[in-house]
Amino acid sequence: QVQLVESGGGLVQTGGSLRLSCAASGRTFSTYGMGWFRQTPGKEREFVAAISGSSSTTYYADSVKGRFTISRDNAKNTVYLQMNSLKPEDTAVYYCAAAQMRGGWYVTPRKLVDCDYWGQGTQVTVSS
Repeated sequence: QVQLVESGGGLVQTGGSLRLSCAASGRTFSTYGMGWFRQTPGKEREFVAAISGSSSTTYYADSVKGRFTISRDNAKNTVYLQMNSLKPEDTAVYYCAAAQMRGGWYVTPRKLVDCDYWGQGTQVTVSS
């Protein structure tokens, strides 16, 4: 069982930056692929970024590529999302997710079905 707690959300102006953090419980954090997703009212939760357990592989949604950076510190059981050049359309609740190994394979979550554990979410609001 993994518990995820996000922090770092808030209100920022267009063009500003925020860094989200997600702290995970457990002693096997490095075996989990980690991801960030976001959701706005009335819309499906969408993929933002993901990182493999060893940090060797990262993935980004086209809408955030070049502006957001995902990273992790396995010694601290924490994954980060650095968000720069924020736009009003980035406004959403941001969720951290963890994907456990399946069939001996590491999973880097890019789809909702890849995710086994979710955080409670943190609100990011970008004002125009």
